[in-house]
Amino acid sequence: MPDIVTDLSAPQAPAFRPSSPASVDAARAGYDAWRRARLASVAAPTGNLALVETRWLAPDDQTTAEDALAGRPATVTATELTRRDLETGEPERGIRLWDADSPAIRAFETIDAFPFDPEWVVEAEFHPVAADRTVPFEHLRDNGLTRDLVVPGDITFRLDGVDHTLSAFDDDGTLLLVFADATNGAEGDDGTYASGRFLFVQRDGDRVVLDFNRAFVPPCGFSDQYNCPLPPRNNRFAVPVLAGEKRVVLRSGGAR
Repeated sequence: MPDIVTDLSAPQAPAFRPSSPASVDAARAGYDAWRRARLASVAAPTGNLALVETRWLAPDDQTTAEDALAGRPATVTATELTRRDLETGEPERGIRLWDADSPAIRAFETIDAFPFDPEWVVEAEFHPVAADRTVPFEHLRDNGLTRDLVVPGDITFRLDGVDHTLSAFDDDGTLLLVFADATNGAEGDDGTYASGRFLFVQRDGDRVVLDFNRAFVPPCGFSDQYNCPLPPRNNRFAVPVLAGEKRVVLRSGGAR
């Protein structure tokens, strides 16, 4: 995959192709409801803040989700998940424990975010590719190894005279963009979550809308029990994306 952007220094003002008034109006109309839904979902009984343990089982371990609840308080829920072992290639089974009364939920105050900005509603083009094409994504807890994720097409647009080709992978039928920009890990009011942010892509045929006002902190920004994909090189912007969520804010005064 070509490295479209290699220099993350010297932030400049964005210069996207103008979005249609209809796209901007639709984005603005749904923004407040999206924010309310986000704040409610992360603090739900199985929301991002509730995840307290992810346990990967040995091949011969027959522990069930019900077994994992033994001795746990009534606020805890157990679910099962699978992944591919990166060394053996074999399926690996895991159990997650969610606590509706977790310390993170009790400390949660809000998710800091930039004000809605119509300039960050971006129209782009979608170019389908072969159904079996995958792109290697490094994940936060895979020690530099990569997992191949299905990327059904390229998203292209021009920013500050630079042509960008983004890779959004298929997340249960929805395009999910994992991106980085000059705000990640920065100090001050414009700093965002250090490892990058996520964005669900709205697609209509060969047209897509990237509403960066709905860029969000990935699950690993709420619990260290997640293993989030990291932005590939071509999904990294040289300019600061001053839109969307910034960081998780806790009542103790801390931020993640």
